[in-house]
Amino acid sequence: MTNVLVVEDDDLIRSVLVKALGGAEYTALEAVDGESARSILSTISDIDLMLLDIGLPDVDGLTLLREARDRGFAAPVIILTARDTVANTVEGLDSGANDYMVKPFRVPELLARIRLRLREHEASEDPGILEHAGMRLDIRTRRVEVDGRIQELTNREYSLLEMLLRNKGETISREQLLESVWGMDFDPGSNIVNVYIRSLRRKIGENKVHTVRGVGYRVE
Repeated sequence: MTNVLVVEDDDLIRSVLVKALGGAEYTALEAVDGESARSILSTISDIDLMLLDIGLPDVDGLTLLREARDRGFAAPVIILTARDTVANTVEGLDSGANDYMVKPFRVPELLARIRLRLREHEASEDPGILEHAGMRLDIRTRRVEVDGRIQELTNREYSLLEMLLRNKGETISREQLLESVWGMDFDPGSNIVNVYIRSLRRKIGENKVHTVRGVGYRVE
């Protein structure tokens, strides 16, 4: 689930936001003032987006935002406020916000902006480099190093390894690998995944890719 922190002191607005987020299958975390928001930010690491009212009773929301950014909070922040001048918008964006909506706002538009900011953030987090257990993949150049040595992989071998590394710690089923790597060309009855996994292991090391019997494969 995607976690959204709602920092809003108005009970009615906060309840509307929480209900809308729940209907969109987001998990809403509620903060009624700056101190409760600080507490949540300091104890919960997997917040994916923050909706922030800047007219809080105990601390200005922009101060809270600047503090969060200074401490490394990188998730998107959408400001919700009654302050509607250009200067207010510029100040909010300069303080580290990703978007700015003036109250009253339309819930469908807010949800659309949340989806947009989450997509943008996910795209910006693409690491470019995948590293794990002595393996290093450069996504841009498709260069592969294993224990400090360059390894030449075929396109299929590379795609298999990339998918496994992007989902390290998770078991990826044979069917998922077939669909992702072979796409529309795969034969569900084929043992092609087994063949390529064996070939990949010969190049990167037998213990780099683990078989989960009856389920699939994973790196861990």
